Amino acid sequence: MTTDRIILGIDPGTTIMGYGLIHQKDKDIKLITFDIIKLGSLANQPVKLKKIFESVSIIINNYHPDEMAIEAPFYGKNIQSMLKLGRAQGVAMAAALNNNIPIFEYSPRKIKQSVTGKGNSSKLQVAAMLASLLSIKELPKYLDATDALAVAMCHYFQKTDNNNDAKGYSTWNSFVLQNPDRVKK
Repeated sequence: MTTDRIILGIDPGTTIMGYGLIHQKDKDIKLITFDIIKLGSLANQPVKLKKIFESVSIIINNYHPDEMAIEAPFYGKNIQSMLKLGRAQGVAMAAALNNNIPIFEYSPRKIKQSVTGKGNSSKLQVAAMLASLLSIKELPKYLDATDALAVAMCHYFQKTDNNNDAKGYSTWNSFVLQNPDRVKK
């Protein structure tokens, strides 16, 4: 069976959001692009969320990914930051769902582990490994871009059909069915 797919990786954020795209043809992986969306200068949270939705929608329209992989929010001490990050993730997911693109969510630890072999690797270690794997000649100024690329690579490395860590959502209904505890009634 031949595999030919484009994977969009998203590293959600409300100041800087990273994205990266790779093309898989069987076992060959090619870098398409990776970059960031700067959001820090925007007026407020709703404006940032609108920009995230619009930007992810443009990326989807330009590159036509088959799947989207996104980093799951991590649990930290600052609840406000986590709430903002969750909103950013949700809006990016909505853009993918609006285009009928299945979504797969991975923990930060799982992403680092799949790329470097260690779940506690630094951003720089992840970026260096990606540079080696994808022949990236120069690392970007913002490592959020390589973090997003790492999410896409993590998805590539997973056997999503047999992997319980990867959760795919192709519609809001499938998301709700797989995450009843995240839905407020």
